[in-house]
Amino acid sequence: MSNNIDPNTMSIIVTKGTLDWAYPPFIVGTTAAAMGLDVTMFFTFYGLPLLLKDLNLQISSLGNPAMKMPMMGMHMGMPNIVSAIPGIDAAASKMMKNLMSKKGVATIEELREFALEAEVRMIACQMTMDLFEYSFDEMIDGPELGGAATYVEVATQSHINLFI
Repeated sequence: MSNNIDPNTMSIIVTKGTLDWAYPPFIVGTTAAAMGLDVTMFFTFYGLPLLLKDLNLQISSLGNPAMKMPMMGMHMGMPNIVSAIPGIDAAASKMMKNLMSKKGVATIEELREFALEAEVRMIACQMTMDLFEYSFDEMIDGPELGGAATYVEVATQSHINLFI
């Protein structure tokens, strides 16, 4: 292993697959790639579905008291108990998608495509694929299969390592 780590390298472990948690790794990863960094994203557990061809991303307000949406001229939070009502997550997801569209925020599909164009290395966790019975045919073209050892090899050579 080399002691000379390239300062222009970044690895990101992507562990969450809700709409709101999909944005940080893709925004940071694509921004870093646009700035000339060599970026690797390792998708594992609930982050792995972000590589599926068909995305139907939702958000959940459960356990997220900081989630406040701009409504009626203020920022309104949603108590956890409200999350138990059927259809709340779907409604909140629709509101979030509408807000993002209105504000010109790129979709996850667009950010994912940009990541591929920017040559971000995307690795789908083999163990997670097996555990949750995903097929590589269900995934977008571009990612490669790898395991924890693949990620560790990348991380030990990366200047910046993020867990999102």
